[in-house]
Amino acid sequence: MSGGGSLSGPDSRVETISRLAQWRIDTFGPCSYRRSDPFKLGIWNWYLSVEKSRSVYVRLFPEPGRLAKEQPPFARFLLRVSWAGPPRRSSVSPVIEQLLRSSDDFVWQVDAMSHGRFTIDVEFLDLRIATNNGTESSSSIWPNEGMVQKVASKSTLGSLSRMLTESIHADVTINTTDGVLKAHKSVLAACSPVFESMFLHDLKEKESSTIDISDMTVESCSALLGFVYGTIDQEQFWKHRVSLLGAANKYGIAEVKACCEESLLEDICSANVLERLHVAWLYQLEKLKKGCLAYLFVFGKIYDVRDEIDGFFHHADRELMLEMFQEVLSVWKPI
Repeated sequence: MSGGGSLSGPDSRVETISRLAQWRIDTFGPCSYRRSDPFKLGIWNWYLSVEKSRSVYVRLFPEPGRLAKEQPPFARFLLRVSWAGPPRRSSVSPVIEQLLRSSDDFVWQVDAMSHGRFTIDVEFLDLRIATNNGTESSSSIWPNEGMVQKVASKSTLGSLSRMLTESIHADVTINTTDGVLKAHKSVLAACSPVFESMFLHDLKEKESSTIDISDMTVESCSALLGFVYGTIDQEQFWKHRVSLLGAANKYGIAEVKACCEESLLEDICSANVLERLHVAWLYQLEKLKKGCLAYLFVFGKIYDVRDEIDGFFHHADRELMLEMFQEVLSVWKPI
């Protein structure tokens, strides 16, 4: 397939958020081939191209160069082409798993076509670095596995790990919903002003050396202690990050709260965006809230959650609903 015309144009910019890339094309014009500007997702720069003949052909490929050659991406993704309408119409690809080295490795044929403005979405479900024989590697480049380790100081891992796991000189008992844990007043006080206040003043926690955490299980509280003591692993963090966020907000542990917000912002999708928006509002997470609102309205994914939105509005705070309405007004432009 080949065609004449310009490779790119004034609307060749691709916007990205989380794992979603979106290319809006106001008009195809007289040319039959368009290529986007490069956009960054994962460790690679990417291009989208679209070619028009009897059908529309969409290609996704990494920027040619040393990185794509030595560390080619093995991607799991899906694409959607949407026409503004009215009526609004879209065509969605199946989930694709593909080794991508060049523009010849992947092409998707879209049979439907309409004149005027249209949008191409690419949602990356996973990205891995392919091995030398062309198969996917065992570990995803997501989540960012270095993030938690940077927050939890490596210099204290050895001694703090032993203190926690072996209860060395542990002097406080934590009662959870389904079990008991041992910890250290000094460590808890150092990380949390709330815990520090408990042990400074004549409160029951100081007298009994006991803390009741009735809204966490042993497993989720162990994850909280693991973060505080610097021993948490990535899988444990991901499993309990919403519980960690609630505890961090309750006990004033800023580092945990910031890390959870960044992590929840990293993998927004249609299946979780409304829940994430509620969490962002509940714990006053401005970056996560803006990310969710942008995903829904700037990137047009509100259409993907229309079956769930009524239930969300029944329980949403009125001020949050007002912000959502204001977001609609700010991005709405008459065709």
